[in-house]
Amino acid sequence: MVLLLATSPLSVLADPVDYITVTGVVKDKQNKKVLGNVNVSVPGTSLGTVTNADGMFSLKIKKELQAQKVEMSHIGYYNSQITLSNEANLSGLVVWMVPHTNILNEVVVYANAPRLIVEEAIKKIPQNYSIKENLFTAFYRETVQKGKRYISISEAVINLYKTSYLVRETDNDKVQIEKGRRLMSPKVSDTIAVKVVGGPNLSIYLDIVKNSYAMLNANDLQNYDFMMEEPVTIDNRVQYVVQFRPRVTLEYALYYGKLFIDRETLSFTRSEFNLDLENKAKAIQAILYRKPLGLRFKPMNVSFLVTYKNEGGKTYLNYIQNLTQFKCDWKRRLFSSTYSVLTEMVVTDRKEDNFAPISRKDAFDANQIFYDKVDKYWNEDFWGGYNIIEPTESLENAVNKLRKQSR
Repeated sequence: MVLLLATSPLSVLADPVDYITVTGVVKDKQNKKVLGNVNVSVPGTSLGTVTNADGMFSLKIKKELQAQKVEMSHIGYYNSQITLSNEANLSGLVVWMVPHTNILNEVVVYANAPRLIVEEAIKKIPQNYSIKENLFTAFYRETVQKGKRYISISEAVINLYKTSYLVRETDNDKVQIEKGRRLMSPKVSDTIAVKVVGGPNLSIYLDIVKNSYAMLNANDLQNYDFMMEEPVTIDNRVQYVVQFRPRVTLEYALYYGKLFIDRETLSFTRSEFNLDLENKAKAIQAILYRKPLGLRFKPMNVSFLVTYKNEGGKTYLNYIQNLTQFKCDWKRRLFSSTYSVLTEMVVTDRKEDNFAPISRKDAFDANQIFYDKVDKYWNEDFWGGYNIIEPTESLENAVNKLRKQSR
C-alpha cells in the first residue's frame, strides 16, 4: 500500500441491469446490536457478499436465477433466511440472527490434541477444497486513515484466478482489476510515501490453505504452541477452535491467533491472526517495503481475518480483511502521525468451467500500486450490477468530504 500515487486510465465493461437488489441490516436478536462481517449469500449459487461494520448489506441477484431465498451466516449464530420476490427490489430489511448457545455436550475427538487436529486438517486439504481451476469475481476496498480522518479510499472489482488445491502453491494464481475508482485527500500534509504489505494480491498470499508458505505447513507448525478453546458454530456446523502462539524465537516475526476447523470434515473455515510485534525490527521487516530516508516507522497492529465457505461439498475462499496500523514521524519533529490501512476482499461470484485464465500481461503485479490502476471517477451508479461491500456511514461521510476537497 502506497500513500503517494498517480492516475492511469481504466477500461470498464458494461454492467448487467436485469437484477433485483436486496438491502438491509443484520442484528443480534438478543442484544439488538448490529453484526459486521456476516456472510450474505444465495443458497445453491456462488453469489454473495458480507455486511459492513454497521451491519448493512446489499446483494444484487440476476432475475434469471429466480432465487427464492437469501441466507445469512455468522460465527456463533444459527443461519437466518429471508424470502425473495422477483417482482421488485427488497430494501430496508431487518434480519435477526439468534446466537447458538448449546454447541457440544458429547465427547469431541481430538479435543485434547489441538496440533493433531491442525495436522489432520492439512492432510485433508486436497479432499475438502477444489481440485479444479476457479475464476472468482471479488470486490476489493482499501482505505487509509490519518488519525480518525480518511485520506484515501479506493475500490475495485477484481478477478481472481486460482489453480487446484491439490498443489499448495500460488505461483500461477493471478489477480486482474476489472474496474475501480479512487479518492485521495489533496492536502500535501496527508501525503507520505510509505509502502506496506497490502494490495489486491493479498487475496493470493493470505489464502493460508492454498499458500503453504503462509503458515500451515509442517515446518511452521513446530514453531507454535496449540491450545483448544470452546467450540463454536459457523453456517450451522460445529467448529473446533484452535489457538496458536509462538513457542520459539526466530530471525523473523511469527503470528498468534485462532484457527476454526469444521468438526466433521476437518476443513479450515476461518482464521484470525496477528503479527507478533514484540520485536519491532522483525515486525518492520515483515510489513514495510519502502519509506523515505529520515522517516521513523513504528508498527502498532497488524491483524488478519480469512474466511472460507462451503458450497456443494467443497470449501472456497470467501473473505479477507487486513488492518495495519502504524506511527510515522520525521527526525527532529515533535509530533507523530498515526495511520490505519484497512483492506477488504469478498468473493461475490465464482466460475469453475468455461473461462479463460488470467494472462500474465493482464495480471496485477505485486510491484504495481493499486491506486495507480483505478480511476478518479466516482458516482452512485458506478458499480451497476456488481456486488460490493456496502460502505459504512463513516466511509460515506469521508467520500463526501474528499469529493468536495477535490473540486
